[in-house]
Amino acid sequence: MKRGRSKVLVAARDRRMFERYFYWTEVRRLRFDDAIRKLSEEEFFVSEGRVMQVVRRMIQEGATVEGRQIEKPLFTGFKGTARRKATPSDAPVPDMPLFPGFPQ
Repeated sequence: MKRGRSKVLVAARDRRMFERYFYWTEVRRLRFDDAIRKLSEEEFFVSEGRVMQVVRRMIQEGATVEGRQIEKPLFTGFKGTARRKATPSDAPVPDMPLFPGFPQ
């Protein structure tokens, strides 16, 4: 017998999680963050990050619930990027008085 998690059971859990996410966000119109928290703490007992990974993957794969598809959101989370170096356009602005006609 193989050890580890059953791929069939994980796929079934992920599918059910996506269906519940669809229910909370599209049917009951619950906010995204509240739906993620509810799925994480009350229904599936996994981390919020894991719920977000599953939902994001299912949306990217084009999963449907009863023939209805969630539109791909414009915002799918923050991604770390390298900071860019300062350029001449980013040079500091000279100090200007807040109220030019009044003594400081």
